[in-house]
Amino acid sequence: MWRKMFTSVPAFRALKAPCRSFKSSSRGPDKDFFKDLDAQLRAFRDKAAAAMPGSDWSPIELTPGLPPERADVVIVGGGVVGWSIAYWLKMKARVRDGLRVLVVEKDPTYSQASTVLSCGGIRQQFSLKENIMLSLFSAHFMKNINNHLWVVNEDPVDLQFNHSGYLFLASEKSAHIMEENYRTQRYVGAKVALLSPSQLKERFPWMNTEGVALASLGLENEGWFDPWSLLNALRRKAVSMGVYQCFGEVTGFKCAANLAETTDGEVLNVQRIKYVNVRMPNSLEYQPVECAVVVNAAGANSGKIASMLGIGLGPKESVSGVPLPVEPRKRFVYVVHCPDGPGLDTPFLIDYSGVYCRREGLGGNYITGMSPEETEEPDISNLDVDHEFFQEKVWHHLANRIPAFEQLKVSSAWAGFYDYNTFDQNGIIGLHPLVPNMYFATGFSGHGLQQSPAVGLAVAELILDGGFKTIDLSAFDLKRILLQEPILESNIV
Repeated sequence: MWRKMFTSVPAFRALKAPCRSFKSSSRGPDKDFFKDLDAQLRAFRDKAAAAMPGSDWSPIELTPGLPPERADVVIVGGGVVGWSIAYWLKMKARVRDGLRVLVVEKDPTYSQASTVLSCGGIRQQFSLKENIMLSLFSAHFMKNINNHLWVVNEDPVDLQFNHSGYLFLASEKSAHIMEENYRTQRYVGAKVALLSPSQLKERFPWMNTEGVALASLGLENEGWFDPWSLLNALRRKAVSMGVYQCFGEVTGFKCAANLAETTDGEVLNVQRIKYVNVRMPNSLEYQPVECAVVVNAAGANSGKIASMLGIGLGPKESVSGVPLPVEPRKRFVYVVHCPDGPGLDTPFLIDYSGVYCRREGLGGNYITGMSPEETEEPDISNLDVDHEFFQEKVWHHLANRIPAFEQLKVSSAWAGFYDYNTFDQNGIIGLHPLVPNMYFATGFSGHGLQQSPAVGLAVAELILDGGFKTIDLSAFDLKRILLQEPILESNIV
């Protein structure tokens, strides 16, 4: 039944509104009186011009930080994916005022943002070609970051991109999967090499290779970078291009609803968003924003945003009864100090036990962690760190693989949220059939940061061109969830 629902959606294009301006001749009187009068007249003319139709000027003084009353596209979520979408929308629109884009972020400090609390890794060692292509595009974008995101009269962008690569280790049980993934990666264009245990030991003598049957090392375009630098660079560039930013929380939507009946007789409530309600931080005041398109890039909170539109709240066997399968999952990151640990040649190591490790700076510091078992997921009501998890789960595997880490000391730790896709751990990109003007870009399950430059372009193409042009991501469409057809990625960290 649901297969018949999915039809093509026409591209959204914003028309450039006519603008009016006032011109005045400049004069240079000698007396201060005339200088003051000229300044007052200039200020009056500016206010009059701002009050013309199409402007946001109001005679009533507004609360600072309120979003504009109208926008063509409202992006819910000011993380790296949201700002990438905003940047690419303006790049494709090309005319500064041709498309009004608003980014709404609820956390003005970014203290709980998934972007800045991640490990900053980027790799092409995936099993799905879509994920490989996304990360390849993003790696090339980052290597040429200043060709894209440099702003005149600002310092060049420095992502602190470390090109040490990823190193995956496989046991005898999983070696055949690694070989299959390697063939896919090479076919798509990733530079990856397979290493035998003896080759691995020769290249990384500090490693215990016991139990390792095969290893896969990224040779180009893999490593890690500073997440905060990428977020700030995207935001700075987008704002310089005319994107509006607002710190507030989306609390609801005002929609126009229509009833539609499927060929099987199911009556569906199809909603089109007209207004987004944005509540200001630490306040009961909110601003309704009239818009044509909404993008749900709210990361770990995107499921909550979807439920505001009734998604997942309908009868269990209906389309509206299928929730967006994205929820927050807490992950711990531990910073350890070990002066005798691996040196500068340390890659981003992924052991088959699930433990990961990479170098952090030059002072004998490393970051490490692992994902818990499904039945042991930690409490998500806070971002407290469980230090016993390191002692009981992480350290044993870490020290077994790198014996020098027997002598490590934990110097600090933090926790962050994944926007975890419980359905198949892959990104969700596209429209929902019941809300034909809300686009989704969420559920990346830990890959959103590294794939954000490519995802932003893909969503901009969907909105402005009506389809994918650069990378075909139709496999990540939301309809796979409604049809219960998961696409599984074997290289999830």
